[in-house]
Amino acid sequence: MTGIVSQDGEKRLVLVSGRAHPELAAAVAKSLDIDLLPTTAYDFANGEIYVRFAESVRGADVFVLQSHAAPINQWVMEQLLMVDALKRASAKTITVIAPFYGYARQDKKHRGREPISARLMADLFRTAGADRLMSVDLHAAQIQGFFDGPVDHLWAMPILTEYVRTRVDVQNVTVVSPDAGRIRVAELWAQKLGGGPLAFVHKSRDIRQPNKTVANRVVGDVEGRTCVLVDDLIDTAGTIAGAVRVLVEAGAKDVIVAATHGVLSDPATDRLQQCGAREVIVTDTLPIPEEHRFEKLTVLSIAPLLGRAIREVFDDGSVTSLFDGQS
Repeated sequence: MTGIVSQDGEKRLVLVSGRAHPELAAAVAKSLDIDLLPTTAYDFANGEIYVRFAESVRGADVFVLQSHAAPINQWVMEQLLMVDALKRASAKTITVIAPFYGYARQDKKHRGREPISARLMADLFRTAGADRLMSVDLHAAQIQGFFDGPVDHLWAMPILTEYVRTRVDVQNVTVVSPDAGRIRVAELWAQKLGGGPLAFVHKSRDIRQPNKTVANRVVGDVEGRTCVLVDDLIDTAGTIAGAVRVLVEAGAKDVIVAATHGVLSDPATDRLQQCGAREVIVTDTLPIPEEHRFEKLTVLSIAPLLGRAIREVFDDGSVTSLFDGQS
């Protein structure tokens, strides 16, 4: 079936997807035991996008899933057009699901005459007709306040920590933040992995140069320990690869990297293969093509989490309950 009807027959859940990550959309639909709404989407010769839904959505609670993968501007625009089409087709509510929220790293002005692109994204979806946003591990928590409506901020940490616990001796683990700004996240990781010690890598960044940081030294005791290096995303992997090398030089027994979003822009794959990490763990919030996969890469499914969150929203339940109060 292409949707779920509530027991009282007054509500209908419909899931639609853009073209960015069809494997994830299919997995989320399977977790909900429904079919995706049939959708026509294609590009005109000049790059303009056309979308149309094959069935009525009048009065339905519609969830629009799209991963903001490369080419990010194309997939953001496609999702905006889908929202507009749903609004004009009289959907009752429209929830935008962006497992990876595009432009999230541009959440504030570092210098004069810069945009706050993450805010603009929220405004665009609101203007298009979205009633609600859902995303996983936003790069900056304040993005929740950019959207004039409910925002469900999902955490991949339970999925990642459950897997990591099977790969390490929790008595000999140090959780490491790749910079001082993400210490709070590292603290939560440490609690989940048994309350071990923390460390962070001191780094410097030139805000005028994108994707360029320099890892300088590790702050904390990592000698002889298994380090779990945690971050929200891996893009070109310069920061992560540099942090792994610093940890190894500081005497770490081995290093496991865990991140929610595997952006993996070139040359990330080469850097991760050569940096010395024992394993690199990400979720499938973004599609990872075969050419970017390698032997030490593990990809965990985010679909069950998205499916449960969709069900909670549809049933007027508690999304917070999915994370033991951490949301």
